[in-house]
Amino acid sequence: GGMGVVYSAYDPRLGREVALKVVDAAETAEARLAASLEHPGIVTIHDTGLLPDGRAFYVMRLLPGHPLDLFIQPDTPLSIRIAIFQKICDAVSFAHSKGVIHRDLKPANVMAGEFGEISILDWGIARAASEKEAARAGTPRFMAPEQAAGAPPAPRADIFSLGALLSFLLPADAPKPLRAIAAKASAANPQDRYASVSEISAELGRFLDGFPVEAYRENPIERAARFIRREKLLLLLIGAYFLTRMVVYFISGR
Repeated sequence: GGMGVVYSAYDPRLGREVALKVVDAAETAEARLAASLEHPGIVTIHDTGLLPDGRAFYVMRLLPGHPLDLFIQPDTPLSIRIAIFQKICDAVSFAHSKGVIHRDLKPANVMAGEFGEISILDWGIARAASEKEAARAGTPRFMAPEQAAGAPPAPRADIFSLGALLSFLLPADAPKPLRAIAAKASAANPQDRYASVSEISAELGRFLDGFPVEAYRENPIERAARFIRREKLLLLLIGAYFLTRMVVYFISGR
């Protein structure tokens, strides 16, 4: 990665495979920040120290699986894509609650495991929200305009990245409300974005439950189609009831 080299290593004392990251001594902030975030969706730091040549190292949980940009395939179901994004949002929301801004959320920094586990990696340019300035760093496609301009770390910069991540995850034929959520999250003006990660999660919840989302204005036909999808079982029961009444009516009439 841009902040160091990661090796697969073996811990003989505890008998486990680990990831060993070696960085310049000045770049140890990542270990401190990540170690302060105890969450299933954030890589765990086991140990840290200095090598004889002065470089720093830290030992992390080894994450079997694939980066998101290799994990997602054309035939990956929409339900799995949304579930992955919700787990990413959960981890980022937790980091924000601790005052930490990731600043480099992108598919390559999200690891997807074979059992559905999702972990956010590479906190090398993460910063505390209380900091007044930060280096202009990140990945252009997923970096908020104000971050590229050198603005102080802020949650809405990560929200922009989450919107870009959602756009990456969505297939070409994704429903319009989902695309509208992604577009709102990644709006150029920070004030036009969602105010918090929890708001994005709430929008996804409304979509999954069959309710309208705030980011997308439905036309009457779309509203009716969504109602039919959401109330399909109820409508079938009502239809079956009236059909039964009609059959009974005609039979009794004879």
